[in-house]
Order: sequence, then structure tokens, then C-alpha cells
Amino acid sequence: MNPTSKSSTSLLAALLVGMAAISVSPILVRYSGAPVSVQGLYRMLFTFLLMLPFGWRQLPAIQKLTLRDWALLISAGFFLALHFLLWMASLSYTSVASSTIMLTLEPVFVAALAFFLLRDRLGKAAWIGMAVSIGGAVLVSSGDFGLSREALFGDALSLLGTAAVAVNIILTKQLLRRMPPYVYSLIVFGFTAMFFALYNVSLGIPMTGYASREWMIFLLLAIIPTVFGHMIFNWLLQYLRPTTVSMSVLAEPVGASLLAMALFGEALNAFQLAGGGAMIAGFIVYLRSENKVKPKENPQQQPSVSPAESA
Repeated sequence: MNPTSKSSTSLLAALLVGMAAISVSPILVRYSGAPVSVQGLYRMLFTFLLMLPFGWRQLPAIQKLTLRDWALLISAGFFLALHFLLWMASLSYTSVASSTIMLTLEPVFVAALAFFLLRDRLGKAAWIGMAVSIGGAVLVSSGDFGLSREALFGDALSLLGTAAVAVNIILTKQLLRRMPPYVYSLIVFGFTAMFFALYNVSLGIPMTGYASREWMIFLLLAIIPTVFGHMIFNWLLQYLRPTTVSMSVLAEPVGASLLAMALFGEALNAFQLAGGGAMIAGFIVYLRSENKVKPKENPQQQPSVSPAESA
């Protein structure tokens, strides 16, 4: 990895926690019977409300934001909402495994955008590790890949959602050079919830009247994959390449498959076991290649906050 001031051990520990947390997301989305735009609304709104009581400590940093910062924050919120909407909608048309296959392309999208926009070039070993991990993730999902017209439509939605989150990650990396991650997460999650609310209102989708079970799922979506997933990743983007953080999405097929095995009794076949091993091996190769990269100091970066404040 390529830290600026944190130890590799603490960064790796945070990365692993985030990877485990986002693996729960597909399971929770599938458990809910509410429209995906309602799930997304309350996932982000509940996260925003959980963060809000601690936001007063960040008022000085918020007051320093420029109009350009606000424009970029709104854009980041829009692309995050678009990602959640498209990806969560894909789960209504295709399997969890097929949808997560599309998500494994996220590091490729991020690496391409980082190269053209940030001039961030990956080494040969990093590309090899990424390719091995993506191949492993595809093998993990191979047992449940669909080829029907409906499944292909769901896969297309997931692919578009992957492109949207890649844009969000690049925007996040840029914004974290000028503000603490807590400020970024608080504001962007608020805008994301606002975009979901506007979407629901425009299409007449009811936002109330759901069973207590649904509200519990909304809360769990806010706490597990958002607070312990996306917030941690936002914090990590202070210290790591955007491509490195995006590699964490490769944990979703493995984690979701293990959870499906535990919750639904779904057995893993030999291809899936081999794919899990390949994903882990490729991820290790990628991280080892990052350790060989000399970190670049960013003179514009603000003093970092502690993990406790941001995650």
C-alpha cells in the first residue's frame, strides 16, 4: 500500500473491515421488499442522521468550503446515488453473484480515470494482481451467472452503476485533499439522500407505510455497509490510491457467497473455492506492488482526522 502518515497495518485492518462490511449489502438488499430507491433513501438518510450530532465539530472546515467544493460535493452525491440506484435495481433482475461480477470491473474503471485525470499510473505487478483478483471474483460468481434477457438487463444496470461509483471515487479523492473525510461523508451522504428523495417524489414512490422489518433493514444498511464500509473507504482515500480502495469491491462476491452458504445453505463448488483463493492471491500481489511505490506528498491535503472521528 501507499500510506502518507498511517502505518500499513492500520490501513490494511481498516480495509479488511470495510471489505467485510460491504459484503453484507447484497444480502440485506435481497431481504428487503421495499423499492430500491426507498432502500437507498433511508440507507443514506439514517447514516446522515447518525453522523449529524458530531458534525458541529466540523463547522470551521465546512465554513471554508468554496463554491467549487460545493459543486463537486453535489456531483459526488449524485454519482453515489446513481450507483446505489442502478446496482440495487440490478438485484431485482439478476442474481447477487451476476451483479457482483459487474462490480468487479470497478478497479479497472477507477484505474483508467485515475490515469487520465490524476496521472496515477499502476505498475505491471499491480495490473497482474488486479487481473488475477477479477478472474477469481468471476469464478466465485460463476455458479449463479444468468444469460436470460432479464438477467442481462440486470447485469447492464450493475455495469452502469459500477461506472458511476468509479466517478464518485475520483471525485472523493480530489475533495479529500481540501477537507476532512468526516465533512465529505456527512455532506455527500446528505446530498445522496436528497437525490433519492427527489427521485421518489418525481415517480410517486411511497416513502412511508413500510413494515417494521423493512425499517430494521434500512437501519442495518446504514450501519454495516455504509458506516463500516463506505465511511472507512472515504477515510482510506486520504492515504491510498483510489484504485487500491476500489479493489475492496472484489471482496463482495466472496463475502456474499460465504454469507449465502451460511444463511441459505448454498454450497460452494470447486470453481468458486478456486476463485476465492485466486481473488485473495491477486489482492496480495496488488498490495505488495503498492508497498514498492514511493508515496507522493500532497501539499494541499488537510490534516487528517482520526479513524474514530471519520469511521
